[in-house]
Amino acid sequence: MIFSAGLGTRFKPWTDKHPKALAVVNGQTLLERNIRYLQQYGIEDVIVNVHHFASQMEEIVEKNKGWGSRVQISDETNFLLETGGGLLNAKDLFTPGQKFITCNVDILTDLNIKNLIRYHEMKEAFISFGVTDRSSSRNFLFDDHSRLCGWKNNQTGQEKISISKTTLIPKAYSCVVVFEYGIFNAMEIAGFSGKFSLVDVYLALAAKKRIMGFDHSGDRLVDVGKPDSVALAESIFP
Repeated sequence: MIFSAGLGTRFKPWTDKHPKALAVVNGQTLLERNIRYLQQYGIEDVIVNVHHFASQMEEIVEKNKGWGSRVQISDETNFLLETGGGLLNAKDLFTPGQKFITCNVDILTDLNIKNLIRYHEMKEAFISFGVTDRSSSRNFLFDDHSRLCGWKNNQTGQEKISISKTTLIPKAYSCVVVFEYGIFNAMEIAGFSGKFSLVDVYLALAAKKRIMGFDHSGDRLVDVGKPDSVALAESIFP
C-alpha cells in the first residue's frame, strides 16, 4: 500500500490544485516512482489511498494502466484517516493471511525490500520498518537488539515509552514497513478506529508484539515534503 491521501500542506502552492503524489521528480510523479520501486522487488499488486484531488489520482492511474501494476484505489474522499486509519480502512483490499508492505508516496529511497523482508522473517517480527541514523525532528527509540521501545519528539522533548530500558537508541523512520496480516485484528482489539496514525499503533503494540527497526543507513532517502526538496530529490534520483 502506498499512502497517498494527505493534504500536502507543506507542499503548497502545488497542492492548491493537485495532490502531492503527482508532484514530478525528473519527469516521473512521486506515485509512479513508488510503484516502479515496488516493481523492482516483484510487488505488482498495489493499493493507493486517495483523498485530496482524488479524481486526479484515479485518472492518472487509469490513463497509465497502473504503470504495469494492478492498482486498487482505497477511497478516503469523504474522510482523511491518516496512515493507521487509512490502512485499517483498506483491510478488505488485502489478501487474508499474507504479509504486506506499506510506504509513503512522498518518500523516495532505494532501501532493499528483499533485505527488509529477510530481516523481518529472521527476527520473527510482527512489524519491521526501515530506519537510519539521519537527523530528524522525531525518532523511534530502540533497545540494543533493534526492538522498538518508544518514540521522542526532539523539538519538544516529549517522549512515549512502551518498554523501559536503561539505554535507548534513536533512529529516524524511513516509512517502508513490513506487516504481518494480523495487524488488522491487533488494531481492532486495541480499540483503534476512524482517524489515527501508525505511530500510535506501533507504540500501543510494542510491549506485546515484536516490532523491529531495520537499519539501512547509507542508502539513498529523500523526504519530498516541500517544493524545495524536489531539487534535492532530482539530484539523487535520476
